[in-house]
Amino acid sequence: MSQMNTHCPQISLFPFPLTENELSWEASDWESAWDSGENKEEGATSTTGQKEPWLQDCVVSLSPCSDLLVVARQQKAVFLSAKWRTDDSGREEMTLAVSWTGTLSTDEGECVSSSICIPLASQKRSSTGRPDWTCVVVGFTSGYVRFYTENGVLLLAQLLHEDPVLRLKCRTYEIPRHPGVTEQHEELSILYPAALVTIDGFSLFQSLRACRNQVARAAAAGSDVIQPPPLAYKKWGLHDMDTIVDHCSVGIMTLCVFDQMKNASILGGFNASVKGNPPAMSQYVTVGGGPYTGFYYAVEGSTQPLLSHVAMAVASKLTSALFSAASGWLGWNKHKNEEEAVQKQKPKVEPATPLTIRYGLPDSRRHGESICLSPCNTLAGVTDDFGRVTLLDLARGIAIRMWKGYRDAQLGWLQVPEERVDREFSPSASLPRRHALFLVIYAPRRGILEVWGMQHGPRVGAFTVGKHCRLLYAGYRLMGVNSVTSKGWQLHTQQVCLLDPITGALRTVNIPFHLALSDKKSERAKDLHLLKRLTTLLRSRGVDEAKSALLDIKHPAIKKQALESLLSNKNAPVSCLTNITCALHDTLKQQGKLSQDSLEGIEDELSRVGPTLQRYAQLTSRPSVSFAQDSPDSPLPVQAFLSQMEYEKKMKRLINCDKISGQISATLLNCFFVWMQREKEVLQKPEETVRNLHTLLIALSNMPGAVEESWDSQSISPWWQQVRCTCIQSHNAAAALLAAFVAHRAAKASITSRSEWEAVSLDLEQWSVCVRQLEDVLVLQTLLLVPPPQGAAGGAALLVAVCQRFPHSLSPDLLFAHCCWEYVVQWNKDSEVHIHTYIHTHKYSSKEGRQPLKNNVYPQVCLCWQDIGMGDKAVTSFLGCCVRLLQILMEADSAVEEVSAPELSVEEVWCGAEGPASLAELALEQKGVHYPLVQHHCLLASLQHAAMTFSLKLKPLSLFDSKGKNAFFRDLTTIQLMPSGDMDPGLVSIRQEFLLRVLTSWVQAIDDPSSSASADWWPSLCLELGSLLQVNPDILRRHLVCELYNQGLDLRAEEVMLEVEDKDVLGSQLLVLTGQRLSYSLLHSQSQTQGAMELLARLPPTLCTWLKAMDPSELRCPLVPLPQTSRLVGRLIEILPENHAQYSLGLHLLEAVEALTTED
Repeated sequence: MSQMNTHCPQISLFPFPLTENELSWEASDWESAWDSGENKEEGATSTTGQKEPWLQDCVVSLSPCSDLLVVARQQKAVFLSAKWRTDDSGREEMTLAVSWTGTLSTDEGECVSSSICIPLASQKRSSTGRPDWTCVVVGFTSGYVRFYTENGVLLLAQLLHEDPVLRLKCRTYEIPRHPGVTEQHEELSILYPAALVTIDGFSLFQSLRACRNQVARAAAAGSDVIQPPPLAYKKWGLHDMDTIVDHCSVGIMTLCVFDQMKNASILGGFNASVKGNPPAMSQYVTVGGGPYTGFYYAVEGSTQPLLSHVAMAVASKLTSALFSAASGWLGWNKHKNEEEAVQKQKPKVEPATPLTIRYGLPDSRRHGESICLSPCNTLAGVTDDFGRVTLLDLARGIAIRMWKGYRDAQLGWLQVPEERVDREFSPSASLPRRHALFLVIYAPRRGILEVWGMQHGPRVGAFTVGKHCRLLYAGYRLMGVNSVTSKGWQLHTQQVCLLDPITGALRTVNIPFHLALSDKKSERAKDLHLLKRLTTLLRSRGVDEAKSALLDIKHPAIKKQALESLLSNKNAPVSCLTNITCALHDTLKQQGKLSQDSLEGIEDELSRVGPTLQRYAQLTSRPSVSFAQDSPDSPLPVQAFLSQMEYEKKMKRLINCDKISGQISATLLNCFFVWMQREKEVLQKPEETVRNLHTLLIALSNMPGAVEESWDSQSISPWWQQVRCTCIQSHNAAAALLAAFVAHRAAKASITSRSEWEAVSLDLEQWSVCVRQLEDVLVLQTLLLVPPPQGAAGGAALLVAVCQRFPHSLSPDLLFAHCCWEYVVQWNKDSEVHIHTYIHTHKYSSKEGRQPLKNNVYPQVCLCWQDIGMGDKAVTSFLGCCVRLLQILMEADSAVEEVSAPELSVEEVWCGAEGPASLAELALEQKGVHYPLVQHHCLLASLQHAAMTFSLKLKPLSLFDSKGKNAFFRDLTTIQLMPSGDMDPGLVSIRQEFLLRVLTSWVQAIDDPSSSASADWWPSLCLELGSLLQVNPDILRRHLVCELYNQGLDLRAEEVMLEVEDKDVLGSQLLVLTGQRLSYSLLHSQSQTQGAMELLARLPPTLCTWLKAMDPSELRCPLVPLPQTSRLVGRLIEILPENHAQYSLGLHLLEAVEALTTED
């Protein structure tokens, strides 16, 4: 069980502050209790001296990522965020520190009744599963549900029902593990005493992101009011239950045919009819009283979702009863009159759709207190006021198991995947990966935490904890994840955590998968049984049987755990420990798993650095160093040294060592240095050369005069210090590392031979440091040897290894900053090549880029080259990069108050280095940008990017007034006079005309999916630009609808039509387009039929004259199937009011199209 300490300063919210008290039990005791939990006494008391149960009076919620904790009481709340800190011993640990405190309630008398922390997934492609930010959802006794950021900024407030909020629960996307399992949608469910509101997860995700962006922009612009987008939700009135206190939303399910027929017979009797396809239903389970548990089923499609809007917005346009406006607003720092007006104006609350109970578990005396849904959505745990915990089978609607003696229990679920090691030896290795399900029960009255296997499994663990803890179980993960974006992600979430207010510790519960195994033939299960037996025998001091049990264990991990349990047992006598350890040592030695050679473990070290050595050997091509001419001043020439050796069985052995005096033993290090110079030969056979060098070092260190007899192992030996200096000063990193490996082993063997005690020496510590440093040098040198063209592919693994050794210097932020700077430098050298080289290569190889004009000249390309030194394609990509860069600057400026400045840290090895300030230090010294000015430039870059993408003629500065022109190309950190107020109508008209041309060009480019101009985000960009340019967005939407119909893309046009506000003008525009289509079919088509001619003769004269006046040549896609035209006419009749001047003409068109369709 892992732990994470929390620390809070003293605040007025709680009766006393949280402190960093030491834990009353160690993590090792927790881990070892998994297998001995059945022997614990359930009545064991918790730690003495615990204070009042203040946490029970608070509303506590924890993010599933364990990075945000919310504690609220009455009107106040405190947010605690995860941060790393270094304790007094220098060890880094994760802590929860206060990030925000304040009052959440805004209405008089309301209190916090429920809260939930929902992490939102990042939409960036580089995301690996970490949340972008976390939204705090808080329910109040007034019925309001408010959404906050991690810093307490209010994003959205909704009043969906005028009763206290009882519970908030969330469901996020989970990848189906088996085929045929229904894929569940994300949602947020809000429980009231007699109603249940479910908010669609996709709508909530988009709304929260939009609100957060609007808050950032409003804060940057100095505004204080934002317009939150609508939320899609459903509201159910839960009937036929006396009281409801908790719920769970199981999700969408589809009954089988048999269950469908059974339900139809029960509800409708003998003559009940059964539909062909079973309907999809959403299942909701509630607990309370009368009945004790209720099952509700809502058929999908039986009611349309409601849309919530801002209370001050006028919703008269939405005349449909299926889409009504619920209230919700957001604003702060308003004038006093406006605040009073908002408080007096009560939002309209939509009525709930009645939902009757399908069936329940009646028990007149029993009242449910809470329900906890399992991750697989098939089981649920229910607690009641009788101190029982009931396990429900949700598919069958029955109780399948019950535990008693758990009053005020708190529940949680753990779904554990099968371990990879266990799966390799499992008989079902070819089947999908198995998952084990466990139920965690915390009984605060007894201060015990239990873990039970499902569905009828035994108790696999029991732990004594405090009586005032809180079991925190989220039951969901990240919101905004789907089957596409989750590929390759590793979601870092915790399932169950235990918060202890006495010690201030937050512990996560982890359960091994093998505890769910019940196969008697499983070797692991047998080993676990032997481990339990060993524990029992050690208590009874059965030495002989304990020795037999330990030797019979097969699995190495369990054998290690048994040995650790044996050595930590305080009741076992010394003789027992000696006999068992000696027997285990002899057994391993007989099996060949122990070696007396001092080179033990050298193979592991060589295999660890083997890939780096191979890569280093491939990249180095230096010739091997040969012996130079012997110096006459040398006291021991090389020939004299070699004359004392003879070659036997590929191993050099010292024969006449006694002839060499101790005075020249230090000179022998020259040969050691020469060995490292022959690096190329050494790397060809590293295992053999390492053993030869080990023999040489052992012989040298045992020579008289090498290591002094009076040397103390707690001091540094001059001999081994010389060997270390020789390794460190060598320019051959690979050979020096291998020599350090060997010297470390030789030094350890030399020290061990001098004493019977364990080899603990200052020299050995120095060798460990030397080996690590040489490994770092080898990896760095190998990375620097990688040629630049192969840097990305060939150096990826090396870069990962370097990052592990230099975590601060090569942190992602610093690495990306330097990479960005290098790209800028390269772009300055050759702007045409280094702007997304791959993208341009792909574009220039397309057919469009290979169509020459007259005389094989590309005029636009030549003009771009003459003006700015880049081709048109490069300019287009360059402008797109500028837009993205400016957007990044705006996002960074918006989050500058939420994210603290990074603390630059360096490794200890660089502390003595001198030089200029780093790029990161220079970046942190820069001033912050002015958000409106950056947005102004981003607007210009977006307009230019659109013009280049769609080859539109545009003078960009003609779209701005004098203030806007003067603000361009200024330092982004300065404050400039920006355009404000209403623009000149003529200027707005020019802007509108340009945006309309962009939309037209985009529609024409849709048929070419390989082109960047066909991206789906262009319409939304035009609407965003229109809002900044004071262009009516409804005009842009109407134009886009007409262009899509003109292109024959009717389905896309219908989607955009839903967002158009002025339907009257749109109807008049589409009426002309419909007439052009019908005119082409009746008058201009080459395949005119006799029926069409007769129909034309029967048409009213006014309609016939009107059709003849139509010009079908304006249609880009005149050949549209008649059913699409008929559907378009039907849409016209729906949006045109009956008193419209052209309503009768639309009816005539509808009759003509229906008649023409019937004849076809």
